[in-house]
Amino acid sequence: MEYQYANDPITGHAKATFSLEHEILGPWLEVEVGNDNERLSNLLVAIDDVEHMRETEVVIIGCEYTANISREDVVIQANTSLNGAESPIPEELMDDVDNIDAGFAASCGTDDFRQILLSWAKFIKS
Repeated sequence: MEYQYANDPITGHAKATFSLEHEILGPWLEVEVGNDNERLSNLLVAIDDVEHMRETEVVIIGCEYTANISREDVVIQANTSLNGAESPIPEELMDDVDNIDAGFAASCGTDDFRQILLSWAKFIKS
């Protein structure tokens, strides 16, 4: 997984850019974590709780995105894709819908996710 962090030259806010299959992680970091050390700490504790079997799964619902942390992986999903409003989609459009849905969620291993959080924490503190 490729990613980079940079400061927006206009706003000065930290920005995160991820490779295409993980691109949702960038806006998730910016919106749901930002510069909030407490949120970062809570996420790292949640990973630790799941890995040490104090919890089987931790779901953190944010303003725009939800993080689902399990022992195998972490899934970040846009809340708009969780609204449950399903309407029948014509079969000829199903491939397009699958491509659109891919932009609303991404998963990665818990170790990779921990490293993303730690590198984000280091970046926003510098």
